[in-house]
Amino acid sequence: MTAKECGHHEEEESRLYRRLFSLFIGLAVLVLFIIFLVFLILRPAKPAFVLRDATIYQFNASTAPGLLTTNMQVTLVSRNPNERIGIYYQKLDTYASYRGQQITLPTLLPESYQGHKEVIDWSPFLCGSAVPVSPFLTAALEQDRNAGSVLLDIKVDGRVKWKVGTWVSGKYHLHVNCPALLVFKEPSGGIAVGPSMKIQITQHCTVDV
Repeated sequence: MTAKECGHHEEEESRLYRRLFSLFIGLAVLVLFIIFLVFLILRPAKPAFVLRDATIYQFNASTAPGLLTTNMQVTLVSRNPNERIGIYYQKLDTYASYRGQQITLPTLLPESYQGHKEVIDWSPFLCGSAVPVSPFLTAALEQDRNAGSVLLDIKVDGRVKWKVGTWVSGKYHLHVNCPALLVFKEPSGGIAVGPSMKIQITQHCTVDV
């Protein structure tokens, strides 16, 4: 084989490889476009969260200095409203806040997969021991307790992924806020459980994804 024929053969091989590579890239882009199109057509709906109840074991504030101790357990219910899309929950931290200040340590919820129309229940404990609070919050909390009710916010922060068939999306930030009105005077809707009190709430939560 002459040098000219050899060079021509190598050029044909190079051209063939480029065509195969272009075909592979084109097929990959087409598959991704089809998956993305299906994803848009299905239009995934946000999961729905409900705060069902709260059991209060300890909720005490000291005025000098301003310290708040909280020990409670809440029941959170999540429902996937989608008929063809599953949801992966990852790194979900839940905690309680009072008037914008976090008053418990974050509790990590177990990572979960939620199938179509499925419901998941979580019952995390939320605890904060001698958490410093401002004098303003201490006074506001005292007023609320004297009035017989305290409004807390149960929050969830984490990540979700959508699953369509075998395709799994990237991570999306999930933020959930559940107002929890804790009523300590009659009629309280509370159930005495030994030294604790279980309060039925059934509060729908706001969800941002």
